[in-house]
Amino acid sequence: MSNLPKLDIAVFEGDGIGNEITEPSLDLLSAASEQTGGFELTFKRLPAGAGTYRQEGIALPKESLNAARAADAIFLAAMGLPDVRYPDGTEVAPQLDLRFEFNLYAGVRPVRSVAGLPPVLADPRAAALDFVLIRESTEGLFASRGKGVVENDQEARDTQVITRPVCERLFDFAFDLAAKRRAAGRPGGVTCVDKANVFTSFAFFRQIFDERAALHSDIDADRAYVDATALNMIRRPWDLDVLVTENMFGDILSDLAAGLIGGMGLAPSADIGDEHAVFQPCHGSAPDIVGQGKANPTAMFLSAAMMLEWLAERHSIADCARAGAAIRSAVDQAFGDGGLIPADLGGSAGTVQVTQAVMTALRTPRVPVATAI
Repeated sequence: MSNLPKLDIAVFEGDGIGNEITEPSLDLLSAASEQTGGFELTFKRLPAGAGTYRQEGIALPKESLNAARAADAIFLAAMGLPDVRYPDGTEVAPQLDLRFEFNLYAGVRPVRSVAGLPPVLADPRAAALDFVLIRESTEGLFASRGKGVVENDQEARDTQVITRPVCERLFDFAFDLAAKRRAAGRPGGVTCVDKANVFTSFAFFRQIFDERAALHSDIDADRAYVDATALNMIRRPWDLDVLVTENMFGDILSDLAAGLIGGMGLAPSADIGDEHAVFQPCHGSAPDIVGQGKANPTAMFLSAAMMLEWLAERHSIADCARAGAAIRSAVDQAFGDGGLIPADLGGSAGTVQVTQAVMTALRTPRVPVATAI
């Protein structure tokens, strides 16, 4: 019987292309763990999503929620279908339920260029983008989810919520991440993105940021309005390092940021709390390409790397960090010579071709890359 640490992963395939990118991602995780040899992974598949809601009348069964709570990490592919909605007209989105249920306040959205893929911006500096957007994931405007009101078919109202306890944890998380990035050679600065010049709630958001910045005086702190940030994300994204913002602003800016590196098929994410974390690609269920073999699994591969690195820190298992770095390096190696272009980036490589290239690179590594989120 093995004495290696065993880590239980709750797996949600979800909807649409979810199952098409889940299988290769689990294979890659298993290969990376076997290659490092210092830990074992077990996967428990759990039902949830629009399909589950359509069949059972509930999007996130209690049994699935409890199993996710007991797991060491949660690995999620994609959930939701545009034609499956709640009675109030909103889409089924159990991934949001997980964020609120487990208080996953830090939505981490890394933005990193992958060499060998078609550039989005003409400036050569855009070929080496490496910044992180941290989106508060439990309140802000999203606090009104399921609570909005429509009065007399004349007026609708949703309320934004900003609280001190969540903001303090969020900003401390951002400064800690910036410190880690600085130790790895990045600038290591944090920018608070808000609309403090207009809204009281954002003025409060910035006030708390300033208070936490004073406790992290070794890290550069800056402030910017969201509209100016959107502009500068296009004009000078290479100047960015760690951005931290409210939930809705983060939702929008993270999609814009993904566009800078080629699209959602390259954009991983994590939603992290004090006890639990969910790792998933930023993209949706893409029902328009289901069953066509076109789904790009890269974002989920990179989300798997993030999961391993989080598990390494949480459980003090160095081989988890090595496995995460190996997956990221394999992605870079697979695309590095420019011959592999996924279908969503205008090429012809589908799920199988991308998976085979990354798996081959994992098994025949060239130069490893440092862990970086």
